[in-house]
Amino acid sequence: MNTAVRPRRLLYVVSLFPCWSETFIVREIDALIDAGVDVRILSLKPVSEALLQPDAARLLDRVRHPASGRRRRAAFAAPAVTAMMLLRLTLALWRRPQALAKSLVALLRGLAQIDWVREFDPDLIHAHWATYPSTVAWALAQALHKPFGFTCHAHDIFSEDQLLREKIEHAAVPVTISRFNVDWLAVHATPAARRRLRIVHCGVALAELPYRPDGRDADLVLAVGRLDPIKGFDVLIDALALLARSGRPFRCRLIGEGPQRAALQARIARNGLQDTVTLCGAQPQAQVREALYAASVFVLPSVVCADGNRDGIPLGLMEAMAAGTPVLSTTVSGIPELIVDGEHGVLVAPRDTAALAEALGRALDAPEENARRTQAARARIERDFDARREADKLLALFTEACRAA
Repeated sequence: MNTAVRPRRLLYVVSLFPCWSETFIVREIDALIDAGVDVRILSLKPVSEALLQPDAARLLDRVRHPASGRRRRAAFAAPAVTAMMLLRLTLALWRRPQALAKSLVALLRGLAQIDWVREFDPDLIHAHWATYPSTVAWALAQALHKPFGFTCHAHDIFSEDQLLREKIEHAAVPVTISRFNVDWLAVHATPAARRRLRIVHCGVALAELPYRPDGRDADLVLAVGRLDPIKGFDVLIDALALLARSGRPFRCRLIGEGPQRAALQARIARNGLQDTVTLCGAQPQAQVREALYAASVFVLPSVVCADGNRDGIPLGLMEAMAAGTPVLSTTVSGIPELIVDGEHGVLVAPRDTAALAEALGRALDAPEENARRTQAARARIERDFDARREADKLLALFTEACRAA
């Protein structure tokens, strides 16, 4: 292994594949495959989503899903590793029985696939999310004497702590997606985060999103994201109500699905916005791109929830910036690392409904300012958020870890 120029085979461990809201993982894997690496995917959950994006569909023959009847044999496949992980998880999560139970199920599902993983013989095992997938990746890596890595994002660090300190200190390739995350983890998980964590951004497939700032609907506001409290879509609806009362005409399309759908629909009705705000549900990537090129402003008013959960650096903002759509967001988490206020877009304080409404009105009525900002935004994405460049950074980290193994 020490003589290898780069890893030839990688195993990715994820909670669910395919997952419509995790296109960034698909793009990362695509870029690694294009670089000549054989990548296989271990999904800890069976297929459950009706919407299958074309990019993910092309990877399905590389995916292994849970198989019934194997979990009982999993503990015997690597008894020492199983016992150690069970002890670690129990000591860390005994006060959170639901998280502990889910961790144990994930661990058994992962170890049940050990023969398949051993036959594939990955040079390194990598996980997305610092929760169940990285627990499984760590266990498989120990059982098979392989290096492991993980990428942590947002909810998996801000509202969960599933062996964060241990994973950061023991992983061969501990990665996160923002400087904000590094600083947060250094305070809340381990000081070693500043020394050990590497920043690799989630990125945009630039060839699929050419810069087209013209030909937009002057009144169309677009928001894209999972209907989750962290996205602040309740704040957006209230801001749109203020905008409507000011007399400024607009239409808003909100693309995405999630647990807040009913609450958001009720909020739209209470504010009398049924004719102007549409919840479109989850959409194929092609339709999301069409919406990006039609909108005059893309808005994502991210917030910090009571449990500390928040966004990382939302992919939707990156895609809008690449496409030439003016962007409006908040100063949450790593978003200011993507958007410098007034240069690449506009940022307001989270949950400031009046400021958001005012900024929306200005964005809809300021085409000259928008043109300047969208050019700078596209350049920003090309420089620091290109999916292929970021995958190259990750591959370099994998190569370094495999040489040291």
